[in-house]
Amino acid sequence: MSRVGKMPIAVPQGVDVSISADQITVKGVNGTLVRSMNALVAVKNDGGQLKFEPVGGSVAADAMSGTMRALVANMVGGVSKGFVKRLSLVGVGFRAQAQGQKLNLQIGFSHPVVKDMPEGIKVTTPTQTEIVITGADLQVVGQLAAEVRAFRPPEPYKGKGIRYVGERVTLKETKKK
Repeated sequence: MSRVGKMPIAVPQGVDVSISADQITVKGVNGTLVRSMNALVAVKNDGGQLKFEPVGGSVAADAMSGTMRALVANMVGGVSKGFVKRLSLVGVGFRAQAQGQKLNLQIGFSHPVVKDMPEGIKVTTPTQTEIVITGADLQVVGQLAAEVRAFRPPEPYKGKGIRYVGERVTLKETKKK
């Protein structure tokens, strides 16, 4: 059996988990997340702890029990604490500005790049060169940060572009004559 799937999830105070035949719903202060259940995994709520057990003895059921446990743990963490991705802009004249549910980027193109934020995601810009993306769904927050970074990924010669905070960009040596 999966080692991850064996560990129970402790449901914190203020988080409500409801399990039906085909989906699991997690409600908390940061919103509500819904995920469809897999037929190979049985989920039980034992007094504030969620336990995942594979149905049948197949290898796929074992693997899916660990996957479902990790996904539901991310849901519980998201509705209670939330997830944050931080991006920084490196380059002369590179600026970011959050306007409601839109992110305005001036990143060296002839026109500004505007990115709409999906429902449940909040974007802020504490400074002109810093972007903070927060939300309850880890997958959506990470995907959105990757899409914003893809507008202008860091280039290998000067390091200009959009990068995650803490990301190391290895710079190449320039061509010698």
